[in-house]
Amino acid sequence: MKYLEYTPLDRINDFLSHLDLGERTIKGCLEAYSCKHTGTDKKLSLSLEHEILDYLGKSSDADSSSPVEYMCSKSSRKTLMYLILTLYHMYPDFDFSAVKAHQFFTEESWDCFKQIFDAYMFEVSKEWAEANEGCPLLDTLYKALDERCRWSFTFFFYNRKLKRVVSFHFSCLSNLVAEGFLMEEGSWSGEGEIFDDMDI
Repeated sequence: MKYLEYTPLDRINDFLSHLDLGERTIKGCLEAYSCKHTGTDKKLSLSLEHEILDYLGKSSDADSSSPVEYMCSKSSRKTLMYLILTLYHMYPDFDFSAVKAHQFFTEESWDCFKQIFDAYMFEVSKEWAEANEGCPLLDTLYKALDERCRWSFTFFFYNRKLKRVVSFHFSCLSNLVAEGFLMEEGSWSGEGEIFDDMDI
């Protein structure tokens, strides 16, 4: 995969880089990639292909509408490979080769996350509730996340004919929360700066 410079996307990115709408800010970014293999792409593709085929061979899920059944098609697997390779180039610090095939076929809901959180953070949640008038830790966490980022989406567009992938990530951030952070950061800045322009 190779990052592609594309002027029309640059113009949109400039516009969406920091769109202030008063109480909230929209941030967006479009990136185009060629599907031509470079560097370790081929090795990673083969590894994931074997992983998926191995998983499909062991899977007992015969439902034609399931994601597992969808991966039986070679073109579907190729599309998935391009998506993973795009992610690999977008986030080079993350080792996508360590991701197992079955992780692409599972969908975790908020309820599932709550169960995992409750199981592993039971004692911590109890301590938090005692120290914060019975307020649940998970609810507090969810509220804090919700206030900071109102919503966030990432879409991938794949052009089979041109062998190109375009990622479109955009989010909505609360300016009220951001202003609170700026004020806190300002209060910790060097005290000397406050008196720099004053006569003593």
